[in-house]
Amino acid sequence: MDNWKKKTALFLASQAITLLGSSLVQYSIIWYVANETKSGVMVTLMTICGFLPQVLISIFAGVWADRFSRKKMIIMADGCIAVSTLILAFIVMNTKDFFWALLVISAIRSVGAGIQTPAVNSAIPQLVPIDKLMRIGAINSSVQSIINIVAPIVGSGVLILGKFHYVMFIDVITAAIGISIFAFFVPLPKLERADGKELPGYFDDLKDGVSYALGHQFLRRTLIVCGVFCFLIVPAAILNELYVVRLFGDVFPDNSYLALAINAVAFFAGAIVGGIVLSAWGGFPNRLKTLALGGIGFGVTTIVIGLVSSFWLYLVVIFLAGFAMPFNNSPLMVMLQEKVEPEKQGRVFSLLQIVNVLVMQLGLLVFGPLADIVPLQWLMVGSGVGLLIMTVCIVRWKSFYREGVTLIAPLSDENEIP
Repeated sequence: MDNWKKKTALFLASQAITLLGSSLVQYSIIWYVANETKSGVMVTLMTICGFLPQVLISIFAGVWADRFSRKKMIIMADGCIAVSTLILAFIVMNTKDFFWALLVISAIRSVGAGIQTPAVNSAIPQLVPIDKLMRIGAINSSVQSIINIVAPIVGSGVLILGKFHYVMFIDVITAAIGISIFAFFVPLPKLERADGKELPGYFDDLKDGVSYALGHQFLRRTLIVCGVFCFLIVPAAILNELYVVRLFGDVFPDNSYLALAINAVAFFAGAIVGGIVLSAWGGFPNRLKTLALGGIGFGVTTIVIGLVSSFWLYLVVIFLAGFAMPFNNSPLMVMLQEKVEPEKQGRVFSLLQIVNVLVMQLGLLVFGPLADIVPLQWLMVGSGVGLLIMTVCIVRWKSFYREGVTLIAPLSDENEIP
């Protein structure tokens, strides 16, 4: 894998640049809806439009990532997202009633993300040696966190000093830059099937991928753990902006966007520090032990979020919550990259994305309306307790916990973990 560091750096840089623009739009839309409506139902509706289409397209995107050029898929998805955002900018410029457009374009952008995500996750192991995946994963997590610090700062500045549609033009520009870097400077090796057989029919490939994931005990258990985790983090991860607007919106009475920006910066600053620590350390040899450490950290901080009443103390806690996130995300992604056969990773990551998004939509349907009935603080405390219980269950689930130890040989029908 000659020059893998240079190729990986350019690949991550190209994705980071496009992510910056996408994050600006994402923050702006959610902030606008939360700030204008202060409604859990409306935030839920917008979030569902932003995520549910990923599930529908992911059914096919995983197979596409294992059959076709992952590079072309990533470029086309990024390009389509940018075009849809440009259309949204012109709609916002020319009409005052554009809430419907936010819903439609969010759904279109979600389709693009659903195609792009399994392709990106599957492309990384093609560039990075298997023994370097954890460190690269942690570095990538830190880079994304840096972007998620810059994005709310820039986004709030644009919303305060400029106009809503300005952020959309920035997204189009960053997409053009990121696509150009990836297209011209990052050659992605052609993926060869390990079994050497000819490509089967499309639906045979889809069935094979689902059977592969559900047929292995480790992968089945991983999907269950991911699903429970995604359900329990909905209050802290998705209803967070609504929480800040309701409880701390009067901290900056002249502009509530500033409180939202500071909130996002605090969380992702913690995630950067956490990613740097994990990158330098490398985590425990047992990936699930590292994940459990992150689960405890995120569970405790979620509980404390629901108990504090000072905005500035809340920022300290949300920083610590951000610190814990790489310890949850990176071990999980690396375990799959280490254990799943390269030519099947697209379908496995797609199935993981489907499970995560569907469960989060279920969580939104539960917690979103509840947020208009009971105090959000109660939901934070309850979900935090649930996260701690889940973490204890993972550690005590001995047969699964042992499977977190690094396995160099990918899972296959011949070496399935019992």
